[in-house]
Amino acid sequence: MLSTNISVEEFLKHREELVNEIFKNVPSGVGSKGRMGKVTKDMLQEILANGSQWAVKQGYGKKEDYEKTEDSGNLKGDPHAVSEKAYKRGMPQLGSLGAGNHFLEVQQIQEIFDPEIAKLFGVDEKGNVTIMIHCGSRGLGHQVASDYIKEMEAKYGHEHLPDRELINAPIKSELGQKYLGAMNAAANYAFANKQMITHWVRESINKVLGNADVNVVYDICHNIAKIEEHNIKPLGADPNDLDIKGEKKKVCVHRKGATRSFGPGREEVPDCYRSVGQPVIIPGSMGTASYVLVGTKKAEQVSFASTAHGAGRVMSRHEALKQFRGEKVKSDLMAKNIMVKSASWKGIAEESPGVYKDIDEVVKVSNGLGIGNLVVKVVPLGVIKG
Repeated sequence: MLSTNISVEEFLKHREELVNEIFKNVPSGVGSKGRMGKVTKDMLQEILANGSQWAVKQGYGKKEDYEKTEDSGNLKGDPHAVSEKAYKRGMPQLGSLGAGNHFLEVQQIQEIFDPEIAKLFGVDEKGNVTIMIHCGSRGLGHQVASDYIKEMEAKYGHEHLPDRELINAPIKSELGQKYLGAMNAAANYAFANKQMITHWVRESINKVLGNADVNVVYDICHNIAKIEEHNIKPLGADPNDLDIKGEKKKVCVHRKGATRSFGPGREEVPDCYRSVGQPVIIPGSMGTASYVLVGTKKAEQVSFASTAHGAGRVMSRHEALKQFRGEKVKSDLMAKNIMVKSASWKGIAEESPGVYKDIDEVVKVSNGLGIGNLVVKVVPLGVIKG
C-alpha cells in the first residue's frame, strides 16, 4: 500500500489520463512481459538473493521503501535451488502485474477508525488518495511450486494424506530446506517486482500530476511459510486463556489465504511501527472497500499472529464467466464512480465484485476477535486488472 498527498478532487480531474498512463507503464495480463528488456540469468540470480533491495540499488525507488517491507524486502533465498525452467519463466516477466486476482487500485480514504495509528501509518487525511498493489512472483514462483510438488511426490508420496494437495516434505529434511530456500527466492522476486511497479507508479503520477509524495505504507506477503518464534501452549489448553503463557518455540507458520498480524514490540516489525504493531492490508474486490488494520498481541496468542488476507472468493472463475460479462461489470462499476482498465474482458468478468465475500464482514470478524484491529477504510476510484 502507498500513501499520497494527492486529493481525490485532483485525481478525479486527471483520472482517465493517469489510469491510462499507469496501465501503459505497468504491464498486466496473462503471460504479460515486463518492461526490463533483456534480463540475464546473472541479474535474476541477484534479484532472487536480494529482493527489493536489488531494485532500489538499481534506482527503482528509495531505501525507505524496503525499510517498510516485510523482512526489509529480502528473505534468505537460495537462487541455486530454483530450476532452469523457473528462471526462463521469470526472466521476461520481471516488472509486471500479472493476471487473476492481481490488481493495482487507486483509492480514497473514506473512514478513519483509529486516528493516532492512521497518522503513524501516513493514511490519516480523509479524502486523500492511496494506492494498493497486489502482485506476486509470476511464472517463476508458480514453477518453483510445481517443481517441488513433483519432487515431494516422488520422495514422500501422498498415500498417507487425506488430500494429495497436502503434499509436503519435513521442514528439516534436505528437500524441505531446499524448498524453503527456493520459496524465499521466489518471494524476493515478488518483492523486486512490486518495488519496480511502485517506481513506475511514481513516474506515472509525476508525469500527469507533477511531483507528489508517494510513500510505501507497508508491503507484506501472503501465501508464504515463515520461520517465527511463538509461544506454544500445552495441548488441550484454551487458546483464549491469555494467562497461559506456553513455551517459546521456533515454528514454521504457513499463511495460505492469510497474512501476518504482529502486535507491538515484535522485532520483525519496522522500527517506525513497532510501538503499535504492523499494518495489516486487507483488500476487498474492485467494487468494494479495502481496509488497513493493525496487528495485535491477541493475534500472536490465538492465531499465530495471522488474520485473513482479503475478501476470499465464493465462486469459481468458470462459474463467474457463466454469470458475468466484463463489459457489463465495467459499466456497472463506472456508474459507482469506479473506472476499470483491464487487459481483457474475461479478466474483469472473473474478478467481478459478485464473486467475493463481503469484505465488511471479514474485517468485522477480525476486529471483533482482536486478531487485527480496524484503522482505515478506503474505497476504489480507479482499478487496473490483468
